[in-house]
Amino acid sequence: MIPSHRQGEPDARSTANPPVRNGRDFVARHGETVFNAAHRLQGDAAHTPLTRAGFAQADELGRALRDSLGAKPALTMWASPTGRALQTLAVIAEHLDLDWHDARTDPRLVEIDMGSWGGRYYADVVDEVGPVMLPGGLLKTAHDGESYPQIAARVGRWLADTAADAGDRLVIMHGISSRVMLGVMTGAPVDPLLGAPIAPGLPQGSITLVENGRATVPHRGTGFAPA
Repeated sequence: MIPSHRQGEPDARSTANPPVRNGRDFVARHGETVFNAAHRLQGDAAHTPLTRAGFAQADELGRALRDSLGAKPALTMWASPTGRALQTLAVIAEHLDLDWHDARTDPRLVEIDMGSWGGRYYADVVDEVGPVMLPGGLLKTAHDGESYPQIAARVGRWLADTAADAGDRLVIMHGISSRVMLGVMTGAPVDPLLGAPIAPGLPQGSITLVENGRATVPHRGTGFAPA
């Protein structure tokens, strides 16, 4: 069982009221990767490339955003610095007639750190420690990995530091870290088991639109779901 709050950890409740931003946030989950296809625990691995299916999901994201925003929208682009997030962003930017090199990256947008489980096959870890999947598609945390309150604290700091961003913005990130960040952004209740606010899971290649603290899903992807 995962404790809801570990000694010395930040309290996710402190992120419950992030600064209100003047603009819309399009938060997208990257496309399928080679680790996903191989059933390996990806975590915060820096460079696990997209599969052909992942590139197709990125294309779908780009088309959906083009239909919504048109060409050359006034859009601040942010991404996790991982290869899979940047590959997804590059494809989307092409659809929008934007230069993906203009995007900003921040390590606080990376995926959960799975510690010594990172990069290993799910089946091998399960053989050692038992099931690692939680209800709703979340992952248990490794003894030397990152906890959910720690994720909430880092994404909460990013939200606070970028609250002055004007207008619309696109944020490309990951399954678990995006669920925590969306939970913080929308004031979701703190999960009593995980100790952090958690939004519902969506497949890879999905977009969540957050405006005035309310979330909608303008495009649902076709990748793994949910995480």
